[in-house]
Amino acid sequence: MSFIPEAERWTAEEVVAWGLTEFGDELAIASSFGAEDVVIIDLASRVRPHFNVFTLDTDFLFPETYELIARIERRYGITVERLRSEFTPEEQAKVLGEALWRTQPDVCCNLRKVEPLSRKLGTLQAWLTGIRRDQAPTRANAQKVEWDARFNLVKLNPIAGWTTDDVWSYIRAQDLDYNPLHDRNYPSIGCTHCTRPVASGEDARAGRWAGTGKVECGLHVK
Repeated sequence: MSFIPEAERWTAEEVVAWGLTEFGDELAIASSFGAEDVVIIDLASRVRPHFNVFTLDTDFLFPETYELIARIERRYGITVERLRSEFTPEEQAKVLGEALWRTQPDVCCNLRKVEPLSRKLGTLQAWLTGIRRDQAPTRANAQKVEWDARFNLVKLNPIAGWTTDDVWSYIRAQDLDYNPLHDRNYPSIGCTHCTRPVASGEDARAGRWAGTGKVECGLHVK
């Protein structure tokens, strides 16, 4: 159920404006710098010049992702907060074994993404994401404004009802920077070890954790 039922009638711009007005610096944008996320950042820039953005830097992101973060920072005059695991990759390998992403992908995601996110969200009143309902069954019931019972704060998903075409139409119309991996058959981009390009006819998220049966890192599972 939506935290604010009427929010389902709001445009993406109105959801972002409401969140930034209502929560100010107590709201932050969670960004993995995929296509949806660059749209969210651009929408926020049209509401106020300064806004908070964080990313979960697993230390295993693609070079193209790190380069895009730098371009976004320059374009909007912001500093993206990098959240990292308490374990360095070397410490993780020593304590839990080499290639944890292959042997225990859920544990790897928990250490490098979910735990840093939990710590960050504990300092906020609201977070804003770029998830869409048609991305995965686990996101099909996402509301534009909802109460996140797992992390105990308000969660905003302004483009929950958008399609892939909507996202790319906005990117082209506003001439936004985006990850060049999208042009190489990577519709969904995560860590280097757990992301591959998708083949024609495959689901857009088939390239994430391929062959494991895993579909989410754990950030958006209720």
